[in-house]
Amino acid sequence: MRFSCLAFTALVALTGHAHAEEARTWLSGDHHVHSRFSGKRAEDGTYVLGKDGIYTLPENARRAQQYGLNWVVLIDHGGEGLSKLRYEQAYPEVLQARQAVPDLIQFFGLELNTPGGDHSSLIMAIDPHEAETLRHLERSYDAHEIRDPARDDPARMIAALAEMQGLNPQPLVIANHPSRGAKSPDGYGRHTPQSLRRWMDTAPDVAIGMEGAPGHQGASLKSGATPDTLRKRGYYEQSPTYGGFDAMTARLGGVWDALLGEGRHFVVTATSDSHRNVADGGEDFWPGQYAKTWVKARKDPADILDGLRKGRVFVATGDLVSELDMDVAGANLGDTATVQKGETVQVSVRLRDPAGPNAHGDHPELRRVDLIMGEVTGQVAERNATTQVVKTFTPADWTRNGETITLSWSFTASSDAYLRLRGTATDEAEPLSDPLGENPWPDLWVYASPVYIKVR
Repeated sequence: MRFSCLAFTALVALTGHAHAEEARTWLSGDHHVHSRFSGKRAEDGTYVLGKDGIYTLPENARRAQQYGLNWVVLIDHGGEGLSKLRYEQAYPEVLQARQAVPDLIQFFGLELNTPGGDHSSLIMAIDPHEAETLRHLERSYDAHEIRDPARDDPARMIAALAEMQGLNPQPLVIANHPSRGAKSPDGYGRHTPQSLRRWMDTAPDVAIGMEGAPGHQGASLKSGATPDTLRKRGYYEQSPTYGGFDAMTARLGGVWDALLGEGRHFVVTATSDSHRNVADGGEDFWPGQYAKTWVKARKDPADILDGLRKGRVFVATGDLVSELDMDVAGANLGDTATVQKGETVQVSVRLRDPAGPNAHGDHPELRRVDLIMGEVTGQVAERNATTQVVKTFTPADWTRNGETITLSWSFTASSDAYLRLRGTATDEAEPLSDPLGENPWPDLWVYASPVYIKVR
């Protein structure tokens, strides 16, 4: 095959030092990074590189490493006939980027024009057939690969997910900027709770989450922006972000809590959606410059995907937190603790609040941590009315030793539930909707995947 030699070399370089006994650590990444291959069609129909995303893949990799990332997913937009361009031109540059920045784990992927939905990150497992498999999936299922409105059909996405669930190794699919197309703060775009449920029912090992914090967070920092040209954070025009997070994640008892209350293991992520950096006249941050998705994994591509799939995940903006461990009766993020009804359950949390400056030169301080609990009933609902903040911690309530913060809480087990953590550098009791022109750097949050509680 055309790429077999180079791909095998890259694969060995990426996986050769991963051993089963290696301890898992927190590794930061970004699954939504565009390059010059996110171009645009010219009037004559030719596809022109560098007209949307502007950077080469090696440049993106160098910047990701500069801003502290351990892994990244290099994706670009799909479109008419672009599966061929991605295979013949983008993939060789992916291999170059892997050779140029060998310490950064670089996944190959696509921002899928989701049939019947908005965009999604399609993340390929790293193996010698990654390029051929992605080409097949894109050519078969991307809604815009062929100019045919019939391709934009939710049934095509279900067929795609069914095929992906049967692949070995399996890719991942994450719904991007889910509420960006909503027409009101209480509405949904083309990603709806119903469509996400169908995805998970079809491919529970593939459709694993959604962007909790979308990219394009630097819109207010664009050079030369005026009140007439300013765009809201994330380009969320009619359904705002809340502390930089999508309403489906940020609203207490909302869509994420409803899905968790159904017993679904569903993660949220934070990305850059990098196309053009604010320093270059754009509205985006570099990968890792503002937002990071942290996965507890060995430095091994397969284990990183496993961590995303299993929910060993937390997300943070502005480097507010760089480690987060929550133990609930011996279970950790993404796991299930089995306890007796009436048992007193101990919750222990350990966070790392980095002492050094973040990419903006700030030293943000964690001001509050909320423990949020909701019941797991298995019932489908638009909201989880049982979700509530069960305990709030401030610096007076926790113990600090250098960068390490520890806190604890206990509760009496009464029913199946989940417990998740949220923290902030602000004084907002709940994240407020983000106004036009807001500076994102003081508005920092951290969200963690839940620990599930099964009561016997």
